[in-house]
Amino acid sequence: MAAGSGGVGRWRTVAPLLLVVFQLVGAASAAALPVVINTWAFRKAAETAWRVLQLGGSELDAVERGCGQCEIDQCDGSVGYGGSPDESGETTLDAMIMDGNTMEVGAVADLRHVKNAIGVARKVIEYTKHTLLVGDSASLFAVRMGFPYEDLTTQKSLLVYSKWLNQSCQPNYWKNVVPDSSKSCGPYKRPEKVTCKEEQTISQRSVHNHDTIGMVVIGGSGTVASGTSTNGAVHKIPGRVGDSPIAGAGSYADSTAGGAAATGDGDIMMRFLPRFWKKMTTKVIFLPLRMFWKCN
Repeated sequence: MAAGSGGVGRWRTVAPLLLVVFQLVGAASAAALPVVINTWAFRKAAETAWRVLQLGGSELDAVERGCGQCEIDQCDGSVGYGGSPDESGETTLDAMIMDGNTMEVGAVADLRHVKNAIGVARKVIEYTKHTLLVGDSASLFAVRMGFPYEDLTTQKSLLVYSKWLNQSCQPNYWKNVVPDSSKSCGPYKRPEKVTCKEEQTISQRSVHNHDTIGMVVIGGSGTVASGTSTNGAVHKIPGRVGDSPIAGAGSYADSTAGGAAATGDGDIMMRFLPRFWKKMTTKVIFLPLRMFWKCN
């Protein structure tokens, strides 16, 4: 992709990490497959997914197990239980998984008390005609599917929450409310006289401050699957859902074109990235080398 093409610079401003992989075509591609690729330096997740493929598992199996490994490992505190407490101190999970052959998607958002979010998302594909389940109802579904009901809070997440409270709840995601959300904690409410201030939102993401594992798996036959798992933005307003569990925003898979996954400021990315996936049909490759991991 040319450096000056179609607003690429704008995408980089809202997404500190953007991972895109497109399926190769022709004889040369066969030698390059299978491929496992994921965001950030979550090597154990990639190795787990690769091992599933080597043992004869499907691409969906590999994505589920790979992302699930990060949920177990609590990758960088941004995936799985015990991380990113919301402004009430609770950890909630979002995940999605997509089959690039059938275009089926399973997703959960604002999932409570269940650790294996990507596993629950897979069950949405297998046992329902829906795409996305949310909140307490998603947790109830998970329990019906045999997942244990557990506490997602840890001493570490409680410490993060306590420190945030002691810093007057800074930073937070409120605006145009009283009391002034930039100076104190809530509860907040709408002012009697609404004066909306235009605020500039600056993403504070870094290698130690992000909120997703995104994974794409391309099997030996060219079948593509993708998935994401996250505990979302730290100190988020309860009920907030970002880009990760949204097909075409968090990740996308199409075995006739390729797969993609992204991570960054989800509230901004989900407003724009669905347009980006349309470029998949060009079958080009845009792969920063530091994001690429292939086991062999």
